[in-house]
Amino acid sequence: MSIMEAQTLDMAAILMQAYDVGDLINRSQEAADYAYWKQAMEQDPEAQRFIRELAKTKELFEETQRFGHYHPNYHEALEKVRQAELRLQQIETVARFTEAEERLDNLLFSVSETIARSVSESIKVPSNKLEPEGHSCASGGSCSGNCG
Repeated sequence: MSIMEAQTLDMAAILMQAYDVGDLINRSQEAADYAYWKQAMEQDPEAQRFIRELAKTKELFEETQRFGHYHPNYHEALEKVRQAELRLQQIETVARFTEAEERLDNLLFSVSETIARSVSESIKVPSNKLEPEGHSCASGGSCSGNCG
């Protein structure tokens, strides 16, 4: 067997094990809760009404973003988006979905981190968090400079 064939077999074995891990995650309580609350939120007329309202307020805000803080309605539009988000999070199905989504995201991050650290401590692990724990503009971490 050539080196290339051995590498192909190793990659196939790795991919098969990755699919097995994916299956385990799909059968987890976190994935089940996520799917349940996602469906509940999608079938909740009140949640859907507020989701549409939030989308409309975000569209209006995006129009002001072209000029940023200098647009006369920027702060007003931003406040309307924040208020719409708060109203949306007060709906039980949305709040539960958000919690379930966070728990599933934490599970996926934990699995990714475990795999990465088993290869090397220096491998970067992707995260959905906007500001990873322990890092901020003030801490000297690399960022886009768009903090605050």
